[in-house]
Amino acid sequence: QVQLVESGGGLVQAGDSLRLSCAASGRTVSSYSMGWFRRAPGKERELVVAITWSGETTYYADSVKGRFTISRDNAKNTMYLQMNTLKPEDTAVYYCAAARFYASLVSSNLATYWGQGTQVTVSS
Repeated sequence: QVQLVESGGGLVQAGDSLRLSCAASGRTVSSYSMGWFRRAPGKERELVVAITWSGETTYYADSVKGRFTISRDNAKNTMYLQMNTLKPEDTAVYYCAAARFYASLVSSNLATYWGQGTQVTVSS
């Protein structure tokens, strides 16, 4: 089993930056594709970013392109999400996820493992 724990969320002002971390434990996720989803109040869960196990391929939702950057450190079993120029519409609970196949995350929004989520609130 894999446990995913997110950290780094908080309350910030529009234009600020935050860096989320997702630490995996239990077993290595170095062979898994990983991603960040978010669920805003009253909205469906959406995939924000995703990355293959090697880091060679990434996906960004149009709403975050140019502002968010996903990365991973397989030696540390950790994934990161650098969020810059945050907007009030970025307010959501952000969830870390891991899947055996990249297509599962990007095409089907399916994951094998999920974190508990971390709240990001951006005030205007």
